[in-house]
Amino acid sequence: MAFGLCVDGEGETVGSRDDAGRRTSSLRFWSNDIKSLIREGAGYWQYIPVDDGVRFITGYDYQTRFGWVGRIFDRFVFRPLMGWATAWSFDRLRLWIEKDIDPAVTMQRTVVHFICRITLAAVWIYQGLIPKLIARHPDELEMLADAGIADGVAPTMLAIIGCVEIVWGGAVLFFCKRRWPLMITVLLMILATIAVALSSPDFLSAAFNPVTLNLLVAVVSLIGLAVMKDLPSAGRCLRAKPEVG
Repeated sequence: MAFGLCVDGEGETVGSRDDAGRRTSSLRFWSNDIKSLIREGAGYWQYIPVDDGVRFITGYDYQTRFGWVGRIFDRFVFRPLMGWATAWSFDRLRLWIEKDIDPAVTMQRTVVHFICRITLAAVWIYQGLIPKLIARHPDELEMLADAGIADGVAPTMLAIIGCVEIVWGGAVLFFCKRRWPLMITVLLMILATIAVALSSPDFLSAAFNPVTLNLLVAVVSLIGLAVMKDLPSAGRCLRAKPEVG
């Protein structure tokens, strides 16, 4: 399931039918493993020919363990997560069928993209929160002074920049399906490096300097952009009961 947790279970196909090209398979599943929230359940797969391909529909329901605690956890945590994971997995299947992209490859791309987004958000938030808002590091104030910001205005300006960086870190995560946060990040790193080189060149030779930090942030952004093509998305699946007819 996750974090090395394994849950044993079984399942079987209990029937299928083919009606004018529409194929439906029914199944049931169960688990005697005490770690499993699911006690038993049933579901179906249905393939429906349409003008531009095949529509795949699936549905399932199950009974839970652990009494009311299990029901509450299932209602607000497990069932929404299972629904999302089902939709996401079948979009991986779609990419495999339509574009011949191995599901293992889409999994690797997703993991790399996730790591890039988390790393970039953490860097932006840390840089805005620690050296600018909490510590108000002298080097930050010195770079503002070198850029022509008056001493009386510099602390306020530093706080504003810190808040903007924190918000931008949140945007990198919130708009995780969009390319523009990563593209803007690359551009900002280039502009920031040029600005430091022009106004505070002494910082370029420091032990921990803007060149290495900005370069790494830009490269991580480029890696994130590179793996975004054909990423699976649960949003491409319609997660609602189909109309009968």
